[in-house]
Amino acid sequence: MLNSIAILGRPNVGKSSLFNKLTKTRNAIVSDFSGLTKDRNFGYASIKDQQYLVVDTGGVGSEITEFSAAITEQALIAAEDSNLILFLIDASEELTADDIDLFQSIRKMNKSFFVVLNKIDIKKRSNAKEDLLKLGCGDILEISAEHSKGIKELQTYISKQFIESNAGHSEDPQGTKIAVIGRPNAGKSTFINQFTKQDRLIVSDVPGTTIDSIHVPFVFDDEDFIFIDTAGIRKKYKQSHAVEYFSYVRAMHAVDESDIVLMLIDASDRIVDQDLRILNLIRGYGKPVVVALNKIDELSEDHLYDLKETKKFQNSVLNNLILVEISALQKRGFKKLFNTLAKVNKLAKTKFSTGKLNKLLLKFTNSTNTPSISGRQVKMRYVHFGGIHPTKFIIHSNFSSKIPSNYKRYLINSFREELNLNGVELNIIFKKGDNPYEGKKNELSVRQIKKKKRLIKHVKKSKK
Repeated sequence: MLNSIAILGRPNVGKSSLFNKLTKTRNAIVSDFSGLTKDRNFGYASIKDQQYLVVDTGGVGSEITEFSAAITEQALIAAEDSNLILFLIDASEELTADDIDLFQSIRKMNKSFFVVLNKIDIKKRSNAKEDLLKLGCGDILEISAEHSKGIKELQTYISKQFIESNAGHSEDPQGTKIAVIGRPNAGKSTFINQFTKQDRLIVSDVPGTTIDSIHVPFVFDDEDFIFIDTAGIRKKYKQSHAVEYFSYVRAMHAVDESDIVLMLIDASDRIVDQDLRILNLIRGYGKPVVVALNKIDELSEDHLYDLKETKKFQNSVLNNLILVEISALQKRGFKKLFNTLAKVNKLAKTKFSTGKLNKLLLKFTNSTNTPSISGRQVKMRYVHFGGIHPTKFIIHSNFSSKIPSNYKRYLINSFREELNLNGVELNIIFKKGDNPYEGKKNELSVRQIKKKKRLIKHVKKSKK
């Protein structure tokens, strides 16, 4: 069993910075804005040849906001589920009532924990350490997560806590990664919660509740999968706005690391330009895509029909994609959606044989003649498989460029239709001329040599 470490503390004490140092990633957004982490964020840390699950939690405090109760609940659940708690305190500030309340709550859990005093690099030091000792606090480790001071000592201390329990696991959890993408409030977190049957993510009517990309492992039909819930991508993101910019970057990173992308569209709000922009961005990564029309419970059959007849629904960016109607709230369409995801993911990883591809290429070129370029006929010599994400077919021809786009599109559509590649990105690459037999000597057998001699002798006689 993988041992877990939960990082708890008030907002903006450096929990996400410490999480990033321990996991050696940038999976948690780091900023001077208070309270950026809302859900639990999971990562893996390798310490002294042992593997640990590290959980970054939302800031716990007395400030009342719409999300504060849910964030506190998520943080305390993480603490209860963990084997070790790191209680983070800001060394540059005096101990607050929230610090003391959280310290007392952790003590009552009867869990292994110790205090980590962060931001020791700041010249202005408070009396937080002395006050903690007065409260009966045991070991206190001093670090600067931002500047990596004391991190090695912290890792050594963590390792010692788990020596007796034979901590660690040699492998990260495996599974097909499904990035869940969409506009803010498209229902991504609700979908994941309902599908995995657990309230893993905070759900609200306010757009943008998810900020980081959240990894949620689950098992379906005895197979391992990982949902990656991402921040909603807004119409415009500004690099000057840290939250929106980093959320956009993390969403695109989730697409890049995924095996397949699930694009959620809020059917009750119709398809808007931003949905099409997001789809265009996603398709640029070459990953297979399935589109789910969510919230169909809010539409009548007539409204759903009207939606599919709209001009935006006919946009070319939706071409060749499979659309599945679902209601995350009512758990409708889940089986069909997941069967579609599994089918498309399998197709996107299929390696097609050279023989099969060449038979199809011959069929297509016989059906529609190849074009001429500068008076010369384009000759398609042979085709072979070139890789996945996107699926690539490499055609060797007497031209590597200037192939008319309409003929290239004809070939892509023909291959897609014959191989049932809807949802799979397909690229055709033309390479000039290389004859696979060029430079190879044709070695004849003894029988072929004798036959050749007889044929030559016969031809000479016939000329006399």
